[in-house]
Amino acid sequence: MTDDAGAAPPTPETDEKDWTWVLHSPCPDCGFDARTVPGPQIAGLVMATADRWREALAGPDVHRRPAPTVWSTLEYGSHCRDVCEIFDQRLNLLLEQDDPTFPYWDQDAAAVEKRYWEGDPIVVADELAQAAGVVADAFAAVGDDQWPRTGRRSNGAVFTVESLGRYFVHDIVHHLHDVGAPLGG
Repeated sequence: MTDDAGAAPPTPETDEKDWTWVLHSPCPDCGFDARTVPGPQIAGLVMATADRWREALAGPDVHRRPAPTVWSTLEYGSHCRDVCEIFDQRLNLLLEQDDPTFPYWDQDAAAVEKRYWEGDPIVVADELAQAAGVVADAFAAVGDDQWPRTGRRSNGAVFTVESLGRYFVHDIVHHLHDVGAPLGG
C-alpha cells in the first residue's frame, strides 16, 4: 500500500511498551498465557503459527490496512517472519555464549527498510514458514540442561532459553490475533 509516488504508508506508532509482562500474566488482548507453555512445546506452537500465518496471508485484502497507522496482514506477516529470524539468532547466542546481550533490533526501521507493504503475500508466507521451521528446529533441539541458560536484551531484561521462547511465541500468536486470524480458529 503506497501513495501515488510510491512512498511508504504512514508509520504505525512506535510501541515503547515493555512486553515482558506477558511472561507473568495472560495477555488480555490475545488471551495467550505464556506461563502455561513448557519449553518442549515451543517448537510445535511456532509451527502451528506458521500454518495459520499461511492461511491469513492467502486471505483477501492482505495489503489493506484497517487504519492508516495499523499494519496490514502482509506487514504483520513480514514482521513475524523477521521475528522468527531474530529469535533464532537470540536463541543461538544463548546456547553458544554465557549470558550474552542481544543486539538491539529496531522493528520499525526493519519494516521501512524491507518495505513490508510491498511484499508478495505468497513469498512472505513461504519465507515465514521457512524461518519458523528453522527456529522451531532450534527450540526442539534444546537439551534439558539448556533451558535455564540466561541472556539479556539491550534494555537489561533477562531471559532464559525457556522464557525467551515463551515471549517469542506470544509475539507471533498475538499478531495473528491482530489480523483477525487467532491461532485457535
